[in-house]
Amino acid sequence: MTLPVRISDRLAAHGLQANKGLGQHFLLDLNVTRKIARLSEAGPADHVIEVGPGPGGLTQALLETGARVTAIERDARFLPLLEELAAAFPGRLEVLHADALKVDKAMIVGPQGARIVSNLPYNVGTPLLVKWLTGAFQPRSLTLMFQKEVARRIVAEPGDPDYGRLAVLAAAVTMRRLVLEAPAKAFTPPPKVDSAVVHLVPREDRVAGNRLEALQKVTAAAFGQRRKMLRAGLRALGGEALCRAAGVDPSVRPETLDLDGFLRLADALLTKA
Repeated sequence: MTLPVRISDRLAAHGLQANKGLGQHFLLDLNVTRKIARLSEAGPADHVIEVGPGPGGLTQALLETGARVTAIERDARFLPLLEELAAAFPGRLEVLHADALKVDKAMIVGPQGARIVSNLPYNVGTPLLVKWLTGAFQPRSLTLMFQKEVARRIVAEPGDPDYGRLAVLAAAVTMRRLVLEAPAKAFTPPPKVDSAVVHLVPREDRVAGNRLEALQKVTAAAFGQRRKMLRAGLRALGGEALCRAAGVDPSVRPETLDLDGFLRLADALLTKA
């Protein structure tokens, strides 16, 4: 089912505009939102969690796939528009009025195996991704739109200018692909930067538990001083001795070290403890 009135017209009817303080930029072009829904591989058998639906452009495209959707929206202004969508797709849209960063975990993660598909607000995108990468919940997939520079940081490889802690954590937990680029003009109002969509699928051999916690400590220390050699960046965790125990050259810089090297450092840290 589709709604007879365009989302832009529904926004105008309710007198609504984006709130820059909340990082809101609306993606209203259904050609783009339907493409994102297809890339997410959502279908009638899926439960999808969407954060920051706003007026519901992507929400509508996800509902059109036949999926059940839980939409988490902080801004109460958009609840009437989302309720209109819920009425148009009976029994398949649940709307939660909540801050995704603060909401009870059971509310946001839903059942294991749910897909997460979102055009994330710019000011919460990275914290939410780290929460999903390092938490206990294992979604079936994540299809997320970020500022283009953030998307590049997620999929970067060792030696790339954008390679850092986010890329290491994402690689330790998921298989990552940049699947779509969206110019600023696709949004209302247009942001100052372009955006891109990243598709992440959990690895069968994903790093978890104490090893993931150790990896977070090592990457936080190493990339906290990314221009320094590892021996300096990791000084508080053991410095050169930790590197030697892991079989890692203490004179290299963190942006050149691959996932395997960081995992060896994490394992050495656990052994040291």
